[in-house]
Amino acid sequence: MASITKSRAACLIGWPAAHSRSPLIHHYWLRKLGIEGGYNIEAVPPEGFAEFVQHLSTHGFVGANVTIPHKERALALTSPDARARAVGAANTLWYEGNELRSTNTDIEGFINNLDAAAKGWDATSDALVLGAGGSSRAVVYGLIERGIKRVHLVNRTMERARALADLFGTAVHTVAWEKLGELLPQAGLLVNTTSLGMHAQPALELDIGRLPSHAIVADLVYVPLETELLKTARARGLKTADGLGMLLHQAVRGFELWFGQRPEVTPELRALVEADLRGA
Repeated sequence: MASITKSRAACLIGWPAAHSRSPLIHHYWLRKLGIEGGYNIEAVPPEGFAEFVQHLSTHGFVGANVTIPHKERALALTSPDARARAVGAANTLWYEGNELRSTNTDIEGFINNLDAAAKGWDATSDALVLGAGGSSRAVVYGLIERGIKRVHLVNRTMERARALADLFGTAVHTVAWEKLGELLPQAGLLVNTTSLGMHAQPALELDIGRLPSHAIVADLVYVPLETELLKTARARGLKTADGLGMLLHQAVRGFELWFGQRPEVTPELRALVEADLRGA
């Protein structure tokens, strides 16, 4: 009698989760690489998250992505690697034997997207990061790991900025939001990790004209695809890296961990997700 091999499946766990483009990305790679597998959305409320994660394999999954509001809880319920611990949040889960491990791929998603969009960006010595939330932690970690000497962290709530800076040491300098304009002329890299400029959110009011001509501008927002920040930067001829690129690159490692092959971020995949976002 022929044995039946069940295909591998991963999922996205969030609350809410229906808006995610992750299934589109992972199903594209499964088709491209000829892998029999699946990727589901699992809308799990906070009160049900621990049970779901602790029995992830029983639910039929070899791993998962984790999104808002579960990233910090995922850290406590798994065996995190150094990156997840440093960032204080996990977004990717997988099994090593019977042990459920976790990592944070936002770091490599951000860095690899910068490498693809603005090669040589890491020649700068000064980066200016807006925001001090979970995404900012991943960005700051990645910048320091890559060797950026000074990271200026600007946030409306200074206590939160200082708490983040304390995690990463003397390379991170906190600055009041009102002083932002004074830092622009020396910033070789500007990164927006806030929701300012996102659809239905307040605009990010910034004088891009004060940035040096060699500056690179990155925005983690991907709805809209081209934020006003990126539009203005491109009009000045500055190199940019957008939020959609980061979304695509952060998905790579999870897919490799679950399905055993490393996928590529291609123009075809980007066009597919762009079309979906524009149609939403």
